[in-house]
Amino acid sequence: MLNDRFREYWRTHWKSHLGTLVLAAVVLISVQAWQTRGVPGGQAPDFMLTFVQPDGTSKNSTLSDWRALHPGQPVALHFWADWCPICRTEEHSITRLTQDWPVLTVAMQSGPADNVLRVLQKRQLPWNAAVDERGTVLNSYGFKGVPAFVVIDAKGELRASTMGYTSELGMRLRLWWASHW
Repeated sequence: MLNDRFREYWRTHWKSHLGTLVLAAVVLISVQAWQTRGVPGGQAPDFMLTFVQPDGTSKNSTLSDWRALHPGQPVALHFWADWCPICRTEEHSITRLTQDWPVLTVAMQSGPADNVLRVLQKRQLPWNAAVDERGTVLNSYGFKGVPAFVVIDAKGELRASTMGYTSELGMRLRLWWASHW
């Protein structure tokens, strides 16, 4: 009897629920578009920074040199900060993502390379991280805050960007999309 009422309710009210879902999707897409309004199109800006490796070593390099290690596939940049609570909620998703896709994390305003390395080791994060002490790389990509996520396709074009919390599935879908289209 309860099951019949439930079915009847959904049969007669599905349009109003569909409208609510469409409205929620429009709001989410609009907020994301507003947050990423400053992200440039075209070629990804190149940068030279100190890169901290998971083994504790560091070296100066460029984004284009790092991308050359992953020819023919899209890569992701994940901008984060050690003081950002939302970034902390994404840490496990980023770690899992790095197992399947090339991801370069960019530690924004988190101190010098030795401080970033300490944070990575303390949190047991096996990431490659570029150190953006002043946030200049973040700004060159048009973001105003962290976390931020951007996909660069195999040709070096910016393909997808998000700011704020991004689910692991959302990150994976953006990379998959860039690898196929």
